[in-house]
Amino acid sequence: MAQIRLDIQGHTAVLTMDNPPANTWTAQTLAQLQQLVLELNANTSVYALVITGQGSKFFSAGADLKLFADGDKAVAGDMARIFGAAFETLASFRGVSIAAINGFAMGGGLEVALACDIRIAEQQAQLALPEAKVGLLPCAGGTQLLAHLVGEGWAKRMILCGERISADKALQIGLVEEVVATGDALTQALRLAEQVAQQSPSAVSACKRLIQANRSGTIAATLPLERELFVALFDTKDQVEGVKAFLEKRQPVWVNG
Repeated sequence: MAQIRLDIQGHTAVLTMDNPPANTWTAQTLAQLQQLVLELNANTSVYALVITGQGSKFFSAGADLKLFADGDKAVAGDMARIFGAAFETLASFRGVSIAAINGFAMGGGLEVALACDIRIAEQQAQLALPEAKVGLLPCAGGTQLLAHLVGEGWAKRMILCGERISADKALQIGLVEEVVATGDALTQALRLAEQVAQQSPSAVSACKRLIQANRSGTIAATLPLERELFVALFDTKDQVEGVKAFLEKRQPVWVNG
């Protein structure tokens, strides 16, 4: 049985982690996530991706620690590689990815949310990167993406001190973009995804590339790329359609090309 369910609603793909009781990650589910994202990248009718957890308690509790119980370095190396490949593929999704955090997001469960573009958390959610408590460290982007989002101080509190934070605190420090009532994360994520569908998919993809380039580059290096990608949009049908629809005072019909 598939442990990540796919449901396409209009231009939005909903991925539901369904590995009870805590939606933990395994080599199989990580490989499935990577394959699903690659397939969605090739599906030009999909503009946004929403990922959430099955049930009312867990978004995801991260890796199944039984995998590391015997201290096998070969297993550790394989899992680190598989985690990295899956979440980096998610981070590179050409559209907009939204994490609907419906409960506990721990370790790799928080890292999959960090790989998304936007995070919406329900008010009861708890977030943490507790790997150091069991002699490990976040190996799927956690040390880098968390620090990028919330700054070095809070990244150190969460990773080095093992601090678990509430959804409200996550909002305060910039780890999530919105907090909603219990049970409302998926609804709000889908509402936001509908807004994405009103944008040119080609333009969104180019904008996302530029925003994420800021993580590892400098403004001076990225500004020429910004102008280059602006001009490149004139090779797309969406650019012509977008301007024409505006001038004709109608809604555009995007083709994602």
